[in-house]
Amino acid sequence: MAWTREQMAERAAAELRDGFYVNLGIGIPTLVANYIPPGMSVTLQSENGMLGMGPFPYEGEADADLINAGKQTITELPSSSYFSSADSFAMIRGGHIALSILGGMQVSEAGDLANWMVPGKMVKGMGGAMDLVAGVKRVVVVMDHTEKSGAPKLLRQCNLPLTGQQVVDLLITDLGVFDIGRGAGVRLTALADGVTLEEIKSKTEAHFQVDL
Repeated sequence: MAWTREQMAERAAAELRDGFYVNLGIGIPTLVANYIPPGMSVTLQSENGMLGMGPFPYEGEADADLINAGKQTITELPSSSYFSSADSFAMIRGGHIALSILGGMQVSEAGDLANWMVPGKMVKGMGGAMDLVAGVKRVVVVMDHTEKSGAPKLLRQCNLPLTGQQVVDLLITDLGVFDIGRGAGVRLTALADGVTLEEIKSKTEAHFQVDL
């Protein structure tokens, strides 16, 4: 069976290291905060101006003034700090964020990422994705392996507007894990429980090597 959203987030959390400053994107990546290993010190950064995000609030405890970049309500910690969006992007562009875990619409075998817009659909703006993939030291993408239609999302070339070229280090889908290394070639390194290599091949357009 394919991994659930929670299992994908748990696998992405395995990329965290003690002392990391980490930016989590919208969607599945936000769930990674629930799987930070006990005893590990990880500081979550949000590009709208917060460092040190706490867990999601329980129902009835939300503070409408405390939100992440995805407009979700969050909580603060005793160590949390707040600053302007300009300062937040200076952290990102200055290479001070060790890891960014982002959602994706498409990833190419060269490590290109498309995740900010679909032509013809209204978007509020590009957000921080382009800065994140350009300024963060390591980029992990978490997404479903295929569209709802069944069309592959791991492609030879992306056909949606790019967020960045050769920026993806690791791709985690509901079917498996792919080491991409920013254009170094795609290697399948893990399968979801019960998923076969044949299924992966049938649902992937990109060329990849098998390293299980």
